[in-house]
Amino acid sequence: MKRFALIGAAGYIAPRHLKAIKETGNELVCALDPYDGIGILDSFFPQADFFTEPERFDRHLDKLRRNFELKVDYVSICSPNYLHDAHIRMALRNGANAICEKPLVLNPWNLDALQEIEIETGKKIYTILQLRLHPTIQQLKKNIEEGPKDKVYDVDLVYIACRGKWYFISWKGDIHKSGGISTNIGIHFFDMLGWIFGDFKGVEIYVNQPDKASGKLHFEKANVNWTLSVDENDLPQEAIEAKKRTFRKIIIEGQEMEFSEGFTDLHTSSYQDIMTGGGFGIEDARKSIQIASRLRNQKSINI
Repeated sequence: MKRFALIGAAGYIAPRHLKAIKETGNELVCALDPYDGIGILDSFFPQADFFTEPERFDRHLDKLRRNFELKVDYVSICSPNYLHDAHIRMALRNGANAICEKPLVLNPWNLDALQEIEIETGKKIYTILQLRLHPTIQQLKKNIEEGPKDKVYDVDLVYIACRGKWYFISWKGDIHKSGGISTNIGIHFFDMLGWIFGDFKGVEIYVNQPDKASGKLHFEKANVNWTLSVDENDLPQEAIEAKKRTFRKIIIEGQEMEFSEGFTDLHTSSYQDIMTGGGFGIEDARKSIQIASRLRNQKSINI
C-alpha cells in the first residue's frame, strides 16, 4: 500500500483520481483545495487530513517526510493547469513522486527544468495520458505500425465538449491559466495522434477563438483535419437527438473509429500502470505540449 496526497480535491477530475487510488489498494492521507466543500472525500477517504492553504499543506508533507513510515509516496495533482508546475515541484521537494493531470505544464521549455528536478531529487514525474490505454486506440496504433510504411493517412477529428457560461468566468476561460481550448479539451487527442502517427511536422489554424478552434495538423504518417469546440451550437443533430453534450468522432481514410465507450476506468488503469513500473513521463508528454503551445501562439489563416 502506497501513501498518497491529492492537490485539487474539489475539481471535476479529482473523483477519478480518488477512485483510482482506492481501486489500486492505496491510501489517501491528505488533500489540499482552497474550496472547502469536499464531501467527496467521505465516499473514498474520510480519514484524510484536509487543508485549504498550500503553505500548511506543504508543511504537513514536510513533517510526514521526516518520518519514514509516514512519508507520502505520491502526490496526485488535479489543480488548475497553470499551477501544475509549482505543485509538481512541491511534491518532489517533499520526497514524493508526482502524478499530474494533463497538461503537465503549459510551455514546453518548462519540461527541461522539471527533468533537472527529477535528477536532483531522484523522484519521478508521471502524467495521465489515458487515451493510450484505451483498447480501441491501442489496436489502431498496432494497425498503423503493421500497415504500409510510407502511407500518409487522411484523418478527421471532431471533439465537442459543451460548456456553460461558468467556463469563461473560471480559470479555464483564461488562456494564460488554462492554455485555451487546445489545451483544455484538445491535448489528450493531440497526444493520441502523435503517439500513433509519429513526428509532428506542422499546423495550419483556420479558426482560433476562445470557444472553438480548427485547422490541419501534419504528422509523419497523417494529415489531420481537426475541430474542437465548447459551443453547444456546434453539436451535430445526432448528438442533440441523443441528448448528449459531448460528441467525439475520428474518421481515418473515410472509416469512422468507434471509441465512445471505455473511458470511465482509464484513470484506474493509469494508476495500475504506474504502480507496476510503467506510466508516462516527461518525454511522453512533450509532443502534445509542443502542439498545444504552437496552437496557442500561432495566428489563424483565412481559407
